[in-house]
Amino acid sequence: MTHDIYIYIGIMAAVTYAIRVLPLTLIRKQIKNRFLRSFLYYVPYVTLAVMTFPAILEATQSPLAGAAALIIGIIAAWCGAGLFPVSVICCVTVFVLELFLCR
Repeated sequence: MTHDIYIYIGIMAAVTYAIRVLPLTLIRKQIKNRFLRSFLYYVPYVTLAVMTFPAILEATQSPLAGAAALIIGIIAAWCGAGLFPVSVICCVTVFVLELFLCR
């Protein structure tokens, strides 16, 4: 059993290394395709959103409070609030809703 773990770790390390090294070695020229450039530009944002969205709903006692904080946070960010004010608004929203919902 313990021998299998080392094989799994080795395979994961090889895949992680290949993902980072292959683009550097195979792509020598600047990417000029407009679609591919825009796709690569948005990959980090999409990845962050996909990892963060479930955590927002599951981190609270009530998924309703998490969803409400998410919506209010999006509205606050859309109106131009910075990262810290948005996080404070979301925290206060969750606190107030859980104070009244989870009695």
